[in-house]
Amino acid sequence: MASITAEQLPTVIVLGNEKGGSGKSTTAIHIIVALMRDGYRVGAMDLDARQGTLAATLSARRHFVESKGIELPLPEFYSIHRSELHNRLEAEAEERARFDEAARALAANNEIIVIDCPGADTFLSRYGHAHADTLITPINDSFVDFSMLAKVDPDNHDIVKPSVYAEMVWQARKERFAMDRGKIDWIVMRNRLAASEARNKRDVGSTLEALAKRIGFRALKGFGERVIFRELYLQGLTLMDVREANIGIAMGLSHVAARTEVRALVSAIKKPAPKLQLVA
Repeated sequence: MASITAEQLPTVIVLGNEKGGSGKSTTAIHIIVALMRDGYRVGAMDLDARQGTLAATLSARRHFVESKGIELPLPEFYSIHRSELHNRLEAEAEERARFDEAARALAANNEIIVIDCPGADTFLSRYGHAHADTLITPINDSFVDFSMLAKVDPDNHDIVKPSVYAEMVWQARKERFAMDRGKIDWIVMRNRLAASEARNKRDVGSTLEALAKRIGFRALKGFGERVIFRELYLQGLTLMDVREANIGIAMGLSHVAARTEVRALVSAIKKPAPKLQLVA
């Protein structure tokens, strides 16, 4: 069977970064739920089945729904396992087939597919990136995570050259264009932002803006460092669920601000209007 091309799919949003711990899965579940509450039919794929963070989050969410009898949005979901074949070409062909089969199934019923990639350079991750309409790369608000995007001069913070992940995205963009002349809209979001203003925070922001112009992405402020994200994680819940879930969390100003951050990110994603309008 021929490989599936990006033009055969609905809108595809990919969460990618070669560094773990940047908040990809937290961002993914909030995007999924926010889009479903906006009336979109959303499918999801976890390309890191070994760690399975998104898979575990959605499993916990389903358990919460079933055990509490509370109806919450649940996406159609596939977890894609890496091949165990030793021959590289055969393993890549098997992984490509697994991705394509899941993508075709999701495309039949959904308007948007959200893909969570592993925090490592793998064939599945590269293949997923090449199908993106929008690529979202969360990074922690520090030069440690920035190093995945570019090498920076330690004295003046000038950009020396793009780094390994930026080069991988460049390759994915070329592959996407070769598929259907499509383009990848790349968003880099600064996660775990501290509330206080600090020199390092300003330096990261200004250097990121300079890099954005150089290699072509949109820099956005992401999610602040808030306890609420960790409180909701174990039950597979999001900020969009707090009122319905009835789990004893009062929506304070910090929670409202966090919800606004999620909404700002979802609004920044280029996508068609949903076919079914719902009220969040």
